[in-house]
Amino acid sequence: MTDQSAAIAVGKESTLTRDLISLTKPRIISLLLVTTIAPMYLGPPPRILTVVLVLLGGYLMAGGANAVNMYFDRDIDEFMARTKLRPIPGGRMTAPAVLSFGIALAAAATWLLAHFVNVLTAALALAGFYFYVLVYTRWLKRTTPHNIVIGGAAGAFPPLVGYAAATGRLDLTAIYLFFIIFYWTPPHFWALALIKQRDYGRAGVPMAPLIWGERKTMKQMLWYSVLLFALTMLPVAYGEFGPLYCVAAIFLNVALIAGVVRVNREREWTAAAWSTYKFSLLYLALLFVVMAVDRQAGNDILRMISLGAPSAPPVHT
Repeated sequence: MTDQSAAIAVGKESTLTRDLISLTKPRIISLLLVTTIAPMYLGPPPRILTVVLVLLGGYLMAGGANAVNMYFDRDIDEFMARTKLRPIPGGRMTAPAVLSFGIALAAAATWLLAHFVNVLTAALALAGFYFYVLVYTRWLKRTTPHNIVIGGAAGAFPPLVGYAAATGRLDLTAIYLFFIIFYWTPPHFWALALIKQRDYGRAGVPMAPLIWGERKTMKQMLWYSVLLFALTMLPVAYGEFGPLYCVAAIFLNVALIAGVVRVNREREWTAAAWSTYKFSLLYLALLFVVMAVDRQAGNDILRMISLGAPSAPPVHT
């Protein structure tokens, strides 16, 4: 093999590696992993090995779902500026190869989580996979402007996965985490949909701004943001989280609502929509991190109190 042919072969391998990684959408998965791992610290700290296994399994499952999503969306990706360079429309990978890659990742994740963590965790991760690729991608995305509202449930599975991995069960706290992401998704994604609505229009995807109009979509963003504020305060009311979480949640929600109000008020709203979209990513990550910090701080305080409490004097008879 000549030096030139060897360089070409290395270049192709490098391109394939980059394409395989891009199929998993690592930037999107990073936020999903935060919302997966943070719930694991709402109780006693889990074993580091368990956290690593959940990180790996979560990445593989979400990456598989994203790859299968690109397989199903291959016919519309070429019409959208932000997706036309993906491996399939870019001509660098075949559709069957992408589908096989996605299924292989999901299968590996299911085995890993079921074998080394617990079956409930694997089942929840797999349920999230199927909801995203079948319910959202294949059904809702192309049929209704409510696609993001209902389809937001797909992105709400990660906290269930993390909570189940740490506790082996689901309870009211886990369901509450699910609904936080469910109500966060519309204002988050509609901010992007407002900016990318022409792309969605060319692809024939009925996103809310195209069907309802820009102003109605903006008003819906505000309503969901207000509902999200109320929802994030509920666990404080029943004592699930403490003052650290309360203060942080108030600050984050006020900032998010202020951004959405700005989108509604400004005539030239593109910059405000971009700012709101980017902040919403930070909002969710910080909210979940603060949950874990608040709970661990509370556990430390209780532990200190229990260690410092005087023991009961012996009873003499």
